Amino acid sequence: MKTDSSVIGNKGAPINRITWIQFKRQLYPQTFVLLGVLFLLIFSYIPMIGIIMAFKDYKISTGVQGIFTSDWVGLKYFYEFVNDYRFYDLVRNTLVISILKIIFAFPIPILFAIMLNELRGMAFKRIVQTVSYFPHFISWVVVLGLAYVFLSAQDGIVNTLLMNLHIIDKPLNILTDPSKFWGLAVGSAVWKEAGWWTIIFLAAIAGINPSLYEAAQMDGAGRLKRIWHITLPGMQGAVIVVMVMSIGSLLGGGLVGSNFEQAFLLGNSVNSDTSEIVQTYAFKVGLAEGRFAYATAIDFVQSMISVFLIFTSNYLAKKFSGQGLF
Repeated sequence: MKTDSSVIGNKGAPINRITWIQFKRQLYPQTFVLLGVLFLLIFSYIPMIGIIMAFKDYKISTGVQGIFTSDWVGLKYFYEFVNDYRFYDLVRNTLVISILKIIFAFPIPILFAIMLNELRGMAFKRIVQTVSYFPHFISWVVVLGLAYVFLSAQDGIVNTLLMNLHIIDKPLNILTDPSKFWGLAVGSAVWKEAGWWTIIFLAAIAGINPSLYEAAQMDGAGRLKRIWHITLPGMQGAVIVVMVMSIGSLLGGGLVGSNFEQAFLLGNSVNSDTSEIVQTYAFKVGLAEGRFAYATAIDFVQSMISVFLIFTSNYLAKKFSGQGLF
């Protein structure tokens, strides 16, 4: 019988028994955790087995079994993607849209949270907050419909208003002009998701000890000084975590949602020079052309870049601020 400290608890009971007793006491929260783990296992980890298609000469006609029985082709599809005539445009569009979203979308929820925190009228504050995060629950399909209603060159509300005010002489082709797609993607993403992410930063502000504000006010600190010396340092942890998560998912759209849904729905044959991104290209060659192995190789490259970005951003965050995601 084992009697060392690794198997005996403080009260003489085996650790395995103590762990089981603790699990039974936390049965309900542990059930939610297990459901989350099960969800990740089924929808995130088991599908990763399909990554091996990127290194095999897989044909859809061979079915699921073909994933394991097809011939190995090494890095053939990776070389093919790098040498694709659209490779430069695809990578450029993906990076530009993602970086623009980080630059413009990341500070807005922080500033908006600070502004809401400074409002004194609770009723007005609640209304503004609710209206701001309501677009988060609207799907990109509905956003596309709204975009046509407001921005259409034929009878869009924006063009009609600008024409009636004599600000423009002819309608703007916002939805089809390649030079306007990046602005359209960033603007619509900020409108849709900025209010939702404000909740995270408002929660961080709510965790700041109110006595700090009272002490600062008694010392004569104005509103801007209280924001600079109390609010912003109090939000630092949340800002770093969100920043690391955003950079890790940079190629997928980062903080303000999916690049794929935007590019797929708002993109068209006229603005494809700036709207076609890596994800939509992989989707089209994978499903439309049935080249699952090639599409898997494209997505695998993007996933590896994302993993590199999240580890790099986390390392830099810990190096310069002492805080990180892990």
